[in-house]
Amino acid sequence: MPVVSITLLPGYELTTQQRMVNCVANAVRSVIATPEAGTTVFVNEVSTYRRDGKIFSEGRAAHPVATQVVQSFLLAMQNRDLETAQSFLHSEFRMCFPGGVVMHSLQEMTSWAQQRYAHVVKHHDLFEESWQGDTTVVFCHGTLQGTWLDGQTFEGIRFMDRLVVQDGLIKRQDVWNDLGEHRKS
Repeated sequence: MPVVSITLLPGYELTTQQRMVNCVANAVRSVIATPEAGTTVFVNEVSTYRRDGKIFSEGRAAHPVATQVVQSFLLAMQNRDLETAQSFLHSEFRMCFPGGVVMHSLQEMTSWAQQRYAHVVKHHDLFEESWQGDTTVVFCHGTLQGTWLDGQTFEGIRFMDRLVVQDGLIKRQDVWNDLGEHRKS
């Protein structure tokens, strides 16, 4: 039965502490075969500490929730609010779409998409996070619905996106979908 203690400096919001406890518990359970009820994670707060000859009395800022960053970005894209969508992107943003099409700007993506369909909306079934050092990978999947260039509608087409979030900004987006399997010639 694992018991994990996290020691933090004061100043972290309760929601940040709750996120950390939940993430650590999930990480422990991914390594040790223990039931949910057998995993305990708690937070201790200290008032100050010394490291590398310096005294510290408050912690660093918390990252935003990566899934919320991704959801806000995808909503802005769906609403074609490119200015807002751009605010969620890292300066080194890169996206890769089906067929290995690589782009670095939202303008490139919208120009490319205009050759494929008139309109598309994503219906999300699930968001999942994977933590990798200072980045969080967010996977989302669901179905697409929209309108082809000829005015015909489509729906129920599978998609999956993998987005890498670093420092609260989206650095990479990889998109897989079955649009090519359903596209009208």
